[in-house]
Amino acid sequence: MQISDAIAEARRQAEIWNACRYCEGYCAVFPALQSERSFSDGDITQLANLCHNCRGCYYACQYTEPHEFALNVPKVLAEVRHESWKKYAWPAGFAGLFDRSGVVIAASLIAGFAGIFALAQGMKPETGEGFYASLSHTLMVAIFTPAFLLPLFAIGISMRAYWRDVGGESFNLADLRSALFDAGRIKNLSGGHGDGCNFEDEDRFSQARRYFHQATLYGFLLCFGATASGTVLHYAFGLEAPYGFISLPKLLGVPGGILLCLGTAGLAWLKTKADPDLGAPKIWGGEMAFVLLLFAVSLTGLVLYAATGTSAVPVLLALHLGTVLTFFLLTPYSKMAHGFYRLAALARDANCRRN
Repeated sequence: MQISDAIAEARRQAEIWNACRYCEGYCAVFPALQSERSFSDGDITQLANLCHNCRGCYYACQYTEPHEFALNVPKVLAEVRHESWKKYAWPAGFAGLFDRSGVVIAASLIAGFAGIFALAQGMKPETGEGFYASLSHTLMVAIFTPAFLLPLFAIGISMRAYWRDVGGESFNLADLRSALFDAGRIKNLSGGHGDGCNFEDEDRFSQARRYFHQATLYGFLLCFGATASGTVLHYAFGLEAPYGFISLPKLLGVPGGILLCLGTAGLAWLKTKADPDLGAPKIWGGEMAFVLLLFAVSLTGLVLYAATGTSAVPVLLALHLGTVLTFFLLTPYSKMAHGFYRLAALARDANCRRN
């Protein structure tokens, strides 16, 4: 479905939602919806990125098929949401690549990068401890610094275009704080009355998806904190890796890796139970590939740590670094981008409510 077709259908349904208002307490989408009387393309795109696909509105709705209105809010907003990510992706040529062959692309890149890292170990330094006995710190920095910064630059361009199209105005720290607070609680997966969502259990409420999202989010942040703290220790204090278990990088990284494993495994499991027709079925494979890629990042990191001091480290290091590099480079074009769009949508919503 083209973006214009998806938006046109979402606009038709939005006019019916606004007349009915039965779902006004379900999530942030409906109060935002009811503040408008007509809907521009930007308004529909903003509503789509506020939607967390909890599906409670679908199971409560009296106008779903076989009714002639044929409402399916989660599906149409999922289609608009995904098409908006492709529309704003930069460079545009990579926008739909991961959707079509996500698993194949991720697996191929991991294998290719792991092979390169394995070959690079032939240039290993004469001295070095831990991982640096297999691969020099200088080489890792030379590879991963641009691999981290360039995707962030691409996402920044995408966010600027999104913010402009949804009518975003300059927002203050209160808007960002509100968005971060809602994102941290995964507020919009708690249901209108805090009972949870209906993603995998149809008309039965469940908090499982919210908890797995929180495990994934906080696990990722802990892992990022571990890397950041290691960087500070290395450059600011001259303390080089490897670090002992009672150190900030390990105290953050090990629990973070475990949480990330549990969260992504849980999300993948729930995705197999959920009805694909209440999302965007064409991108199911790409979304699953992203979840599995994030799981692979955490799992290979934990296995590598467990193998410290063994002969398996060179192979596991190449595999882990190949997985991490693949994750970084695919971030602007995989579902990882949804976190940035959702945060922007929540900030825009806070901005609208403030004004």
